[in-house]
Amino acid sequence: MKHLKKLYENNIKWADRINQEKPTFFSDLSKQQSPDYLWIGCSDSRVASEQLVGLQPGELFVHRNIANVVVPTDLNCLSVIQYAVEILKVKHIIVCGHYGCGGVLASMQSIELGLIDNWLCHIKNVHQKYQHELQEYSDETERLDRLCELNVIEQVKNICHTTMVQRAWRNNKEISVHGCIYTLETGILKDLNVRYSQVQDLNAIFQLRKAKKNVYKSNITVMETS
Repeated sequence: MKHLKKLYENNIKWADRINQEKPTFFSDLSKQQSPDYLWIGCSDSRVASEQLVGLQPGELFVHRNIANVVVPTDLNCLSVIQYAVEILKVKHIIVCGHYGCGGVLASMQSIELGLIDNWLCHIKNVHQKYQHELQEYSDETERLDRLCELNVIEQVKNICHTTMVQRAWRNNKEISVHGCIYTLETGILKDLNVRYSQVQDLNAIFQLRKAKKNVYKSNITVMETS
């Protein structure tokens, strides 16, 4: 405990301050959480999600990883999305990136870093998709910042492609997915003007329909008789 003494001391001071300002805060908070927002952001310690949007504990459900990536094989992130959508009934999912992101910068370089290389491949795919646009930026910082924006936009789309979000839309649930980006030097969020609130907003190939009950059985039968 002695190694974390400062943290524990800070915790006591914080809890005492909150109790003085609102004596029932923690007892009320412990009863339930009912946030309207799911925040998917970068693990960067300088991007403090609740603080930069002025929300209190219990008002923002948060998932963070390196470079705010959402991929269909990440069961951790998908579980968070499912819980937020189906249990907490959030109305908004926000992907927030930040300019100068170290993860995005690393993805632009051809240097072996270790295990993280496998994670960065998802951002390299974004780079490849928009390589012609990115080549137009002669300044490396501007190119990096644009890739940070494009990465957010693609992760917003990835969220919309998930079964949980599309099922919610089919059931007429009110839920929107947004993208924004944070400037470390100013503390200001920028709206990237990307927003999806219904399955019809997506490319047709990603619009999922409820499967018929015998769809898998039919496919198995065809495979066995072919």
